[in-house]
Amino acid sequence: MKRLIIVLWIMPLLACWAEPIALFNGKNFDGWTFDSISPNTTLEQVWSVQDGVIVCQGRPPGVLRTKENFSNYQLELEWRWNNGGNPGNSGLLVHASTPRFMHVWPKSLEVQLGSNNAGDFWMIGEKVSVANTEPQGRRFVKPHPSAEKPAGEWNHMRVRCEGNQIQVWVNGQLMHEGTDLGASSGAICLQSENGEIHFRGIVLTPLP
Repeated sequence: MKRLIIVLWIMPLLACWAEPIALFNGKNFDGWTFDSISPNTTLEQVWSVQDGVIVCQGRPPGVLRTKENFSNYQLELEWRWNNGGNPGNSGLLVHASTPRFMHVWPKSLEVQLGSNNAGDFWMIGEKVSVANTEPQGRRFVKPHPSAEKPAGEWNHMRVRCEGNQIQVWVNGQLMHEGTDLGASSGAICLQSENGEIHFRGIVLTPLP
């Protein structure tokens, strides 16, 4: 009887979670748009799909951006740096709005993917607050040691955006938490910034 009561109590909670949405279908860039600082650069020169993996050349600077806006979600993705080169710089932009707000980057909050800094926050026109911490310019440095793997190995990131709050995990370890976000919805972007980087398993799960 006690087990039945527990099951009946848990089932409504599970029902509150919507079905996960694969933002990348493993074949092409349906559902995404592209922008580059170079007007003569095409999508294919920077971004490609190889064996179910997004390959970004890293140059010139630009973004791959979802056509849809999202709010209240948990986003998971995997990334790795090209094993043949040095780890570089990239980022995951959440709550993106105005295109080219700063350089080629849209107004957004960047969750840093740059080597040894994965999990930092960079404010690209959108504000965030971190408890008991002051930003270094536009940057909030993560309060925990890096949990990244060597170049060539896959890393996992989980980002939870709920209301005006954000939490970030790298390879299962909580890296950063922020509140008082200036926006609670927007597009999601991947950065082409510096160094070849690969992405896969980009899945968004709406929260209740």
